Amino acid sequence: MTPELKKRIEDIINSDKIVVFMKGTKLMPQCGFSNNVVQILNQLGVPYTTFDVLSDYEIRQGIKEYSNWPTIPQVYINGEFIGGSDIMIELYQSGELQQMIEVALAS
Repeated sequence: MTPELKKRIEDIINSDKIVVFMKGTKLMPQCGFSNNVVQILNQLGVPYTTFDVLSDYEIRQGIKEYSNWPTIPQVYINGEFIGGSDIMIELYQSGELQQMIEVALAS
């Protein structure tokens, strides 16, 4: 990964407390897994930013290398990689996600 690409990814991750790299946008998710994440975050009523990886091939490939995670969507809270759709569902169902987000938004 080039230093320029790494910086672009880090700038996106640090642009908001909650950032989702996904296929499509929060208004028009382009895959079921991305839609799952959007539905969870909308259910919690928290502010978040999305980045459509379909609009940028470099970011789409680079984020997988950056996080060492092979799939999209990818969720970052306070700059920390949390996981994808399955992990978000588990964290939401256990109540852990709500706690993580409360801490992030308070900091």
